[in-house]
Amino acid sequence: MSPLHGARILVVDDEEDLAESCAFLLRRKGYETSVATSAEAAVEELARTQFALVISDVRMPRMNGMQLLLAVKSRDPEIEVVLITGHPDIQNAVLAIKEGAFDYLTKPYAEKDLLERVAKALAHRRVKLGNEGLKDRLQSGIAGRKLVYRSAAFGELVALLERAARTDASVLIQGESGTGKELLAHRLHDTSSRSEKPFVPVDCTAIPAELFESELFGHEKGAFSGAVQDKMGLFQVADGGTLFLDELGELPLPFQSKLLRAIQERSIRRVGANVEIPVDVRIVAATNRDLVREVQEGRFRQDLFYRLDVVRLQAPPLRERREDIEELANHFLRRFGARSGILGMEPEVLDVLRRYDWPGNVRQLRNAIERACALATGPQLKSSDLPHEVRTGMPLQAAMGEGDAAGTFQELKARTIAALEQSYFEGLLKKHKGNVTHSADEAGMTRSALQKLLQKYGLRSSDFREG
Repeated sequence: MSPLHGARILVVDDEEDLAESCAFLLRRKGYETSVATSAEAAVEELARTQFALVISDVRMPRMNGMQLLLAVKSRDPEIEVVLITGHPDIQNAVLAIKEGAFDYLTKPYAEKDLLERVAKALAHRRVKLGNEGLKDRLQSGIAGRKLVYRSAAFGELVALLERAARTDASVLIQGESGTGKELLAHRLHDTSSRSEKPFVPVDCTAIPAELFESELFGHEKGAFSGAVQDKMGLFQVADGGTLFLDELGELPLPFQSKLLRAIQERSIRRVGANVEIPVDVRIVAATNRDLVREVQEGRFRQDLFYRLDVVRLQAPPLRERREDIEELANHFLRRFGARSGILGMEPEVLDVLRRYDWPGNVRQLRNAIERACALATGPQLKSSDLPHEVRTGMPLQAAMGEGDAAGTFQELKARTIAALEQSYFEGLLKKHKGNVTHSADEAGMTRSALQKLLQKYGLRSSDFREG
């Protein structure tokens, strides 16, 4: 096993001395490297051995490097490919990137350039494979990251997002946990001019405060205890693409000034180095915190906030887009039901789903459907298959948390108010046996205003009528 996590590389060139020279440089840096002197031999080698990266010359007899690129990607889309040519051509370079090549290198190349591209390609591959759920979404492309909605409010959000995607402006996505902020960030990247370049997510809650600089900017060998080799930071991995800073509010205050400088100067400096490295990265950030309040209370830099808050998108909680519950439930049912032979759901299931408050938003709905599909005993989901808190409909208790004040005060307040409203309107409809006019009179509002609120909470007056 190589000291570099078994990152095996295949070098392909019909000029054997050039292939061996490249392989020598890589082996000297600790990479496991094999050589093939034709594209046909490379295809055979790929059938026998798992590779993380293929470095191939473009001009070769019979089967050229572009054809090999297509063969590699059809076999395993996760294998990164770097093409090398002695005859640079911008059109060919653009075509190679569109067909899935990670990068394009011109002969004669410097050892530093080769090693930098190799490190970047392998780091990109590790990011893809190391993020939970990301591998499947990347393999299925944009279709695998489909935004499921019916509500006008979410449609307006998507329209704003797609307008923002046509620019290079920084974007801040705010919303409660589970509202799909990362999915929105993916959509922004997929519909932008950077879609062919990496999308690199960074979970700010998972990085220890003292390691932020090393993780994002990289470090030089020997920069600190434990830095046994050079490391490329995530800014460089995302070069040309999008860097997604999830849970931005968790950034340590001392690092925020360094991040601001990197964004302003469009360059980073590795820990332990004196050289500035230029980077071209679009920043998309997400948070469930109220950053304006964080700035006021001195926990977040005002200048960094304004730098990132160029375009702000507010992801609505599921309780404010109840028209989407049925659409989302059916989407998740198709996704998870196929594994268990589940063909559909009984009508009462949708009634239960519409009435529940969903404090965990779309993520909670997804988990509820996945659990129900796993535990169902028949081809149709029943309400008894749903989790207890959903089935028993305890939005108020869930919102109050019974001692568990999860989330910010604003989130807890919003959940509590929504739960009180839903409980109040249910009581009105029960009292007046589904008569909307009488219910509106008692509530002191117009009939149309009450109907909008009933729709918001998925309440149907017919469910409360006698007989």
